[in-house]
Amino acid sequence: MATAETQGLSLRTASLGGLEWTGIVAALVSAVIHIRLGVGFAPSPLGISFILAGLGFLGAVALVLVDYRRQAVYAAGIPFTLVQIVAWYYLNFAAGPKSFPGDIGTLGGIDKVAQVVLLAVLVVLLRQQS
Repeated sequence: MATAETQGLSLRTASLGGLEWTGIVAALVSAVIHIRLGVGFAPSPLGISFILAGLGFLGAVALVLVDYRRQAVYAAGIPFTLVQIVAWYYLNFAAGPKSFPGDIGTLGGIDKVAQVVLLAVLVVLLRQQS
């Protein structure tokens, strides 16, 4: 079924194609990783920032699923995701103690692949709707 009622909100997934679903999966992967890391670092400011970033990805997915201003969500998602990638690189490698690419780690690698995929999907989706 393409739509379902959820406490007054209607899921509108019929218009979502493979590209959109790819972006949704990538955002969910990044959200889960951020929330998992955030819980591990909580209650430090780093942990809180991870949790907030994860909730940002989840919120964007929810907005896309209910078809609330998808184009605006795609447009906001590009800088949001870019900031995640740049901050990760800067904090871990440029200003941090780790060496790139040897110290990426499994979760970091999966997260960054998901974010690069998400970024590419968002750019394509935004260009298609312009």
